[in-house]
Amino acid sequence: MTTGCHASKDTVMTPSVRLQEMIRVIRSARTQGEERGIIQKECADIRAQFRQGDNGERSHSLAKLLYVHMLGYPAHFGQMECVRLIASPRYSEKRIGYLGAMMLLDEKQDASLLITNSIKNDLSHSSQYVQSLALCTLACMGSAEMCRDLAPEIERLLRASNCYIKKKATLCAVHIIRKVPELAELFTPSARSLLSEKNHGVLHGAVVLITELCEHNPDTLDQFRKAVPELVQIMKGLVTSSYSPEHNVAGISDPFLQVRILRLLRILGHNNDTASDAMNDLLAQVATNTDSSKTAGSAVLYETVLTIMDINSESGLRVLAVNILGRFLLNNDRNIRYISMTSLQKIVQTDHNAVQRHRGTIVDCLKDQDTSVKRRALELSLALVSAVNIRSMMKELLIFLSTCPPELRSQTTSGIFNVAERYSPSKRWHIDTILHVLTTAGGDVRDETVPNLIQLITTASELHCYTVHKLYRALVKEISQQPLVQVACWCIGEYGDLLLKGECEEIEPVQVTEDDVLDALETVLQSHMSSPATRGFALTATMKLSTRITDNVDRIRSIVSIYGSCIDLELQQRAVEYNALFKKYDHMRAAVLERMPVMGKNSPGHTNGDTSGENKEPDPSKPKPVEAGLLSEPASQVCDLLDLLGGTDTPLQPNPAPTSTPTTTSSTDLLDLLGGLEPTPVLTETVYEKNGLRLKIQCDKQTETEVMVTLIGSNSAQNDITNFSLQAAVPKSVQLQMKAPSGNVIPAHGLGQVTQTVVLNNPNKVSLKIRIRVSYSNQGVMHQDTVQIDSFPSPACQPQSALCDTYTSSASP
Repeated sequence: MTTGCHASKDTVMTPSVRLQEMIRVIRSARTQGEERGIIQKECADIRAQFRQGDNGERSHSLAKLLYVHMLGYPAHFGQMECVRLIASPRYSEKRIGYLGAMMLLDEKQDASLLITNSIKNDLSHSSQYVQSLALCTLACMGSAEMCRDLAPEIERLLRASNCYIKKKATLCAVHIIRKVPELAELFTPSARSLLSEKNHGVLHGAVVLITELCEHNPDTLDQFRKAVPELVQIMKGLVTSSYSPEHNVAGISDPFLQVRILRLLRILGHNNDTASDAMNDLLAQVATNTDSSKTAGSAVLYETVLTIMDINSESGLRVLAVNILGRFLLNNDRNIRYISMTSLQKIVQTDHNAVQRHRGTIVDCLKDQDTSVKRRALELSLALVSAVNIRSMMKELLIFLSTCPPELRSQTTSGIFNVAERYSPSKRWHIDTILHVLTTAGGDVRDETVPNLIQLITTASELHCYTVHKLYRALVKEISQQPLVQVACWCIGEYGDLLLKGECEEIEPVQVTEDDVLDALETVLQSHMSSPATRGFALTATMKLSTRITDNVDRIRSIVSIYGSCIDLELQQRAVEYNALFKKYDHMRAAVLERMPVMGKNSPGHTNGDTSGENKEPDPSKPKPVEAGLLSEPASQVCDLLDLLGGTDTPLQPNPAPTSTPTTTSSTDLLDLLGGLEPTPVLTETVYEKNGLRLKIQCDKQTETEVMVTLIGSNSAQNDITNFSLQAAVPKSVQLQMKAPSGNVIPAHGLGQVTQTVVLNNPNKVSLKIRIRVSYSNQGVMHQDTVQIDSFPSPACQPQSALCDTYTSSASP
């Protein structure tokens, strides 16, 4: 063996052995440093070979360099050698040269332009294999300049008699159209004639070429729609053809060509009744006769479903497509289940009833081990919830919430809250559902959940006793879920008297003493798990109980006084103010701490991330609260009291004062500082209204150089509007920034809105104009309109108003 090795070094070895020997040595390297040393030595030898000129070894050296390039090492010094080999008359060298050009050159390098003339000469070569090399190279790395120069040659080869060349020329034409779209018209006449070919390779290339032409130039759609019957016949021939070993894949005749034809039919049949009618029977035949047990059959069926859903197909055919996707849900392959649910998610708005038939299978996918499949199943399950199945679906969703991965909990809780709010059969069921979620995954809910639940509880006056009992039991049992503890503390503070009575028809009564309630609140205050916000809820609840119990007021006073020196400033401020109520203003304590009034859905901080509701006008049948003033307090005490109760919405009932004591002018002015302050109405303008979609514009902020507006879309139609999107264009001197929209589905009957904020930066202070393109789908039909906005409504809060800048109100626990 040793002698043989020495002999091989001294004698001229065959090129393949030399390349194989280099590969073997590189693979046998034990360290990366050793490999780099071998590569550097080989590259030096290759450079020496290139410098020697035409010695017959250049192609073998370039082959070795290409392997070095595949390993990730620099090989740029071989670019010019590729150009020389391409110009060589020998096929063996030309083949390596073209291969090197495809690997080492790209359109950004000047060396690529040097091979344009060689490619043009080889496209007219007598050998089909040389022509093939030139076609493959142009299709792989041809720049826009090369495509313009060589496009006529490619168009000529499309009419060649050789199917081998015609197939490669067709794919090369696709590359040219992608690089230079204006050359598409050059290939349009030849593309139609290629459909009459019998060779599957040419047919496949022709379908890809026509698809590219239709996508880049919609004006050609009408021309190629005339070829729909021809495409249908080709597809029928594939479906009904007998077994052919050359094209058969897992029992399916040329599934690659079938998939390409179905994609082209989907483009040609979109929004065209005539073309859709011509392919309806074919799609039904493919959907019923294709075996889905193999991957190839599933691919054909999936493309068939997408085509049915995208054209103007019959209702029965759409149901058949949904049923195919339902069968995919039972497939053992997770990838097939995933794409099935992704497709069902897109059509659930337009074919809701058909998708509902597979609800059980979709819910079962929530138990899948794969997180991505679970996420798709969750999204689809939430989309299937309706007023009819809300109870059964909510039961499944709550079971899923208790076992779902941590990364899906936030999405699950948000989805449950949204569907519960939209379809809840009763307020008690709604409250129970939210409490169940808070108990199971309270740490994963959104911040607005607490004020939303409080608002719901205040409106359900008949359930106050039931709710406070249930929340008290939950608080005693577990205090780790902060949102649940906050709501429980709020309810105990508001309705503690109902809890102490122990009379509740909806729930088994439990006798609770004043000490028990205070012990529970004090546990929350002292627990290390309680956040500062939760302690604030608990301290306020404790203070409110001072007007609802009789025997433990001194204990409450001592609890409050302890937190007057708390390290947390918010808690300390509350405690100091509450101590002031006990000492200075004890006669007003009952009025200040009375029950909160019923909160409106759109009160500040109670939106649940949804701006669908309109601001309701006050009910004239209800009496307005009387604004009371302090009649006989020194001016300094009035100032203290204003600071103490700043921001409260609870009207204060004054004690009667002697008429002989005059009210000071300063106190009257202070109390009247915010008198008559009414919320400024938000001005909106309707800029688009069509097909049930109404688009409004609202100006949020306006300065000399910046305007912030919000576009609000609502839907008064009978069906949900899907795929809603907005695009904007402004003059070149204006900078445009579009924030992410709140969604792309607008519920029907005005039940929701989609908003998107747009910021316009106008440093040159030119006249502002904005053009909006509105795109949406209504009942499966895509609509697109353009609106120009030349003026904007006045902002709700002008910057020059000091009151707008400085006065804000917020709801505190």
